[in-house]
Amino acid sequence: MTLNLPLMENNITREDLNAVIDFLKQEPAPILTNSKKCQEFEKAWSEWLGCKYSVFVNSGSAANSISMHIIKELYGEGEVIVPPLTWVSDILAVMRAGLTPKFVDVNKHHLAMDEDQILNAINSKTKAVFLTHVLGFNGLSDKLLNELQKRNIPLVEDVCESHGATFKNKKLGSFGCMSNFSFYFAHHMSTIEGGMVCTDDEKIYQMARMFRSHGMIREATDENIKTQWSAEHTDLRPEFIFAYPGYNFRSTEINAVMGLSQLPNLDANNKKRTDNFNIFLEGLDRKKYFTDFITEGSCNYAFTLLLNDPDKGLCERLITKMSENKVEFRRGMSGGGNQLRQPYLMRALGKQDLSKFPVVDHIHYFGFYIGNFPTLKPERVIELCKVLNSVK
Repeated sequence: MTLNLPLMENNITREDLNAVIDFLKQEPAPILTNSKKCQEFEKAWSEWLGCKYSVFVNSGSAANSISMHIIKELYGEGEVIVPPLTWVSDILAVMRAGLTPKFVDVNKHHLAMDEDQILNAINSKTKAVFLTHVLGFNGLSDKLLNELQKRNIPLVEDVCESHGATFKNKKLGSFGCMSNFSFYFAHHMSTIEGGMVCTDDEKIYQMARMFRSHGMIREATDENIKTQWSAEHTDLRPEFIFAYPGYNFRSTEINAVMGLSQLPNLDANNKKRTDNFNIFLEGLDRKKYFTDFITEGSCNYAFTLLLNDPDKGLCERLITKMSENKVEFRRGMSGGGNQLRQPYLMRALGKQDLSKFPVVDHIHYFGFYIGNFPTLKPERVIELCKVLNSVK
């Protein structure tokens, strides 16, 4: 009997759909573009995360883009330290904001950038560190946070894959000057499509609101901002002053209703995922697979599977075994593996010296992830481990 294990089962429930239906049935007919429900979801998300402000956008990619444009506006041109193991939108957000990505290798114990390499990469051109918390793992440490603060280097957290993960019992996304979340279908919770920019900084919050909607000052909630820009541009009508090179990154009321329905179940679903992940790591053959991940505070929506050794034959047999058992997987862990091997980056930056990135390259060729979702029963996780361990 095959396992028939998908990467994700539908995490949008009938209860979520009914919430949307009830909203649409209201009389008078509700406004569907960004309005009161979006504001309600922003407030609820801020309370859950433990931050002052949240700005709901149409994707995690949009959140990434807004955060990097804000870094450019506040700190000017320069370099942003980024991982090669991340989603494509992180790197493109840096480049499209007119900043230069500077890559450092990752730490295989948590898959985020190695802290010593981050600190060694900082120079006079550094404008920010853009850290991705990969597949539910925490990438922060006291050393990293203290050194960044000491050197006055802003931290931006990409938490698109790590909703609810913590460092020292404080949720990831509440440490940096900004953080970004994604509510894509496969992530910890879904708004169909959607994302969030979060911050405790009032100025960043106002800028994020403007960048979300074409850069228009009318999106600011601070009247002083509107007054200042209007006074400096008396030839323009205040309702059509575009302060920043923004986009239309607005989400909709339907997406917000979905988010408000899903959010109350997030913590309970995360616990199920965490329990499953611990069963998975305990059940793996440590002679074949790397299991020494730092799991404290983690919240993984995927099972991270990494060969200890660069054994191409074992890797091919593993792929065959998973395919035979209809176990859906993704190679290279997050984002398809080493971004430095992607054609868009080679065209933009030229071919890089990949010998400087041995960890991410090992993950690229010998790393996988397998779906971990709230409806997955523990006995199926145990069966999965038996299948993986049977590979000779």
